[in-house]
Amino acid sequence: MFSWFRRRVLLKRRPEFHPNCNEAGEGGLVPAPDCGFPMHAGFCYPLGTRAPRRARVSRQALRGMMHPKTRELFIPDSGRKVVQLVLDGLGGLPHPDTGRTELETADTPNLDRLAGSSSLGRSLPIVAGVTPGSGPAHLALWGYEPLEIDFGRGVFEALGSDFDMQPGDLAARANFATIDSDNIVHDRRAGRPPDEENVRLVQKLREGLEGKLPGVELILLNGKEHRFTVLFRGGELGANLNDNDPQREGLGLLPILAGDSASERSAELVATFLESARELLADEEVATGMLLRGFSGLPELVSFNELYKADSAAIAAYPMYRGVARLVGMKVLGAPHGLEEEVQLLEKSYGEHDFFFLHYKDTDSAGHSGLFDEKVNALETFDAMLPRIEALEPDALIVTGDHSTPCIHREHSWHPVPTLISSRLALSGESAGFTERHCLNGDLGQFKASEMVSIAMAHASRMKKFGA
Repeated sequence: MFSWFRRRVLLKRRPEFHPNCNEAGEGGLVPAPDCGFPMHAGFCYPLGTRAPRRARVSRQALRGMMHPKTRELFIPDSGRKVVQLVLDGLGGLPHPDTGRTELETADTPNLDRLAGSSSLGRSLPIVAGVTPGSGPAHLALWGYEPLEIDFGRGVFEALGSDFDMQPGDLAARANFATIDSDNIVHDRRAGRPPDEENVRLVQKLREGLEGKLPGVELILLNGKEHRFTVLFRGGELGANLNDNDPQREGLGLLPILAGDSASERSAELVATFLESARELLADEEVATGMLLRGFSGLPELVSFNELYKADSAAIAAYPMYRGVARLVGMKVLGAPHGLEEEVQLLEKSYGEHDFFFLHYKDTDSAGHSGLFDEKVNALETFDAMLPRIEALEPDALIVTGDHSTPCIHREHSWHPVPTLISSRLALSGESAGFTERHCLNGDLGQFKASEMVSIAMAHASRMKKFGA
């Protein structure tokens, strides 16, 4: 039997509409000018409620959006190498006191030198004005069309933890959080506990939740700091559920909404899990609850190697980014701790693959925390490592980000991302550095992130001519 709270709150199919909204259209509402609530498929979702995900995505969309004639142009086994360096949250905005962005403030002599002989531009992760999540942004970097591939972050976290996710599984990214008895979120990251505390808390949940979900196997995977992964296995579990994370502190937990009939059982399971977990965490001082985001099943995608006739490898310290790389079929090289170990892996494995993705997290972490000087330091740390990567002499070297995370905004943003492609075929301009404003006038212009690898492959002479 469900409690009144779960029947009326956790399992509601749709929240109450905002009273200031006016009826309009078919089955939906249009907000009043001062409403400010998000819209999805014609419905107003109050109190920051995130709308459920679409229930279905066509097989054609899931197979990537590159034109088949473009795929025929890539040259296999060319012996030429491409390295893609992704500085998470790279782009920024001017500091109000100085008028300079993080990149403009940082002392980055190596990036500035490289920019002077490279093609520059700005990549657009999704479309103009749309702020991307990390998963869609990385898929775009590799040629997939994020607006046509709709699944959540949970699958990335699971695959990044080397978990063998199966069709029918339901995965979600989880954060330990500080939540009071009125379900108000006070700290979305529970003070960023050390990894050892993460291990203790997850083990506490494993032991306390054993047998609480009859007919379903509950799997909890440790992550870093406040992060972990929740998986449910048992039959076909629909993933058309919204997050319970209000995205801002000081707001209440959001009700889990089943967006279709196939996900109603999933909503009940998640409700049972959340209620039981809250009881177990009630005696904790900081990690008193959790936020679930990015519910997802296991999608089907054409592999990166098949798209580009490549032998690709991924290097990333954080599980989520290893997960998204594994999802597209890249070989994940170890589980490094920090940039030094990432570069060591690249140097050690350089002869074994012809495309490398290397992810650097520190720039994004500082952006989310609003720590301008810390993001500047992260950029300078990366810059100091760049000569070792250049020494490998890749045929094309990409320096870019998955999205912008300006410190003054503290979140991902819609701003195009500064991008550099270095090769002997690059057309350099008059740039005196690698910054947002220098990239405004580069020969790459503003381009879709999903075109980036194709452009780099052309710079590496790994594409044939189209037509006679």
